[in-house]
Formats: sequence, structure tokens, C-alpha cells
Amino acid sequence: MRIEIAADAWLDLAPAFVAGAEADRLLAAVRDELAWEQREIVIYGRHILQPRLVAWGGEVPYRYSGQTLEPRALTPAVAALLARVRAFAGAGFNHVLANRYRDGRDSMGMHADDEPELGPEPVVATFSLGAARRFLLAPRRPSDGERRSLSLEHGSLLVMGGACQRRFRHGLPRDPRAAGERISLTFRAVLPERAAVPRMRPP
Repeated sequence: MRIEIAADAWLDLAPAFVAGAEADRLLAAVRDELAWEQREIVIYGRHILQPRLVAWGGEVPYRYSGQTLEPRALTPAVAALLARVRAFAGAGFNHVLANRYRDGRDSMGMHADDEPELGPEPVVATFSLGAARRFLLAPRRPSDGERRSLSLEHGSLLVMGGACQRRFRHGLPRDPRAAGERISLTFRAVLPERAAVPRMRPP
């Protein structure tokens, strides 16, 4: 389902990209395969622990919020999912960042995926597993568009494209009513020429 959020920005939402028992098996595989950790980031000059767990994989490093995620091999379940998401989005994704929201107290602040190594108008895809959570999209300026709220369900895929990262910010607010754990996997195409490539480490 294509959602036009501005003249030059759009969302594609596939509510059942992976459905039923397959989504359940994928949730268990991703949870077990990835090396989860809680990292420190820099927000407005302050060092804080991220209010969630993270893991990642990809052949090139990715830098955001004052930290660098070094190259790390993809696990089997994530590598298979990457191929499916690439085909659906028509994008050359080469990096996956996984966020594990342990309950409704874990969150993601409002931000844009606008790092230089992603290029001027990156396509970014987010795949959701587990508990449904509310995804917020807010324009940077009133003229950029409308504020939106989407429920990202178990097995759904959201693709953001065009000028979305330039015109909008997005996030996942706290939700005390959220029941259970959610894992999201965000797929990006990191430009190798803009990233120094250290040696890959195993998962």
C-alpha cells in the first residue's frame, strides 16, 4: 500500500509481509541468533544508554549518534530476510540495524536517517516482529506535510522513500499499554565510498 506523505516523499506499507507461523519462527530465530547489547549514544552532547537493545550486521560500518557500528557478518535468518526486503523495495540494502524493545518502556526518539553515508534521499525499510507498536512520523516544518501515526504489526514491513528523511522525522514513543517484546530490523544502503571499512567480525 503506497501512502503519499508529500509531493516527493512516500511510504510503502505491507501489513503481512511475513505472516502467521513464519513470522513467529522468524521472531524466535532473530532473538536467538543476534548478539544483543545496550550501547551508549550521544544526544545533544549528553552520553546516555539507549532505551532498548541493539544488534546489527553488514559489510560496511554505519555511524549514528556519536557511535560507529563496525562491520559484522549477517546471521542466517537476517541474511535471508535481507534478500526478501531488497527484492520488495528495489533497493540495494547492505546494512541491518536491529532494535529490541523489551516492553512498552523501551523507545526510539524522533530522528531522521539522514547520515551522509546514506546519500541525499535514502530508501529505508523497517520490518517489525512481536508486539504491535505505534510509529510516529512528524514533518520538520508545517509545509512539509502532516503528522501521522501508524501501528506496525507483527510481520509488517514499512518502506520510507523519496524525500522522507529530509522532510520528516520518525520515532517509536513509550507505550505502557504495549504487551510484550518487539524487534524491528531496519535496512539501509550505506555508501561504501563514504565509510572507512575495517575488518569484519563474526556475529
